[in-house]
Amino acid sequence: QVQLVESGGGLVQPGGSLTLSCAASGNIFRVNAMAWHRQAPGKQRELVATITRGGNTKYPDSVKGRFIISRDNTKNTLALQMNGLKPEDTAVYYCNANIQTGLTGNGNAYWGQGTQVTVSS
Repeated sequence: QVQLVESGGGLVQPGGSLTLSCAASGNIFRVNAMAWHRQAPGKQRELVATITRGGNTKYPDSVKGRFIISRDNTKNTLALQMNGLKPEDTAVYYCNANIQTGLTGNGNAYWGQGTQVTVSS
């Protein structure tokens, strides 16, 4: 059994900062690529940031230069530092990871339950 648990969401004013955290636990052999996604009301879920096990990162233009994704492979944790937040960043943010539970295989995708981020004055 593998679990991803997010924390750190909340209400923040425009221009403010917030850091989200995600912790993976359970029967984990290896955590491969990790990512943050978000879903705003009435919209499709979108990719916010990705990070490989080696630390290579990618961002869409909508958050590039404002968001920073990072991870700690020794603790199986993921973080998202969000700066210069805008009202359009309001969404439920989800942690996602490809996790191997054994030596063989390519791993499976796991998702957290989501954490609400609201940007409003």
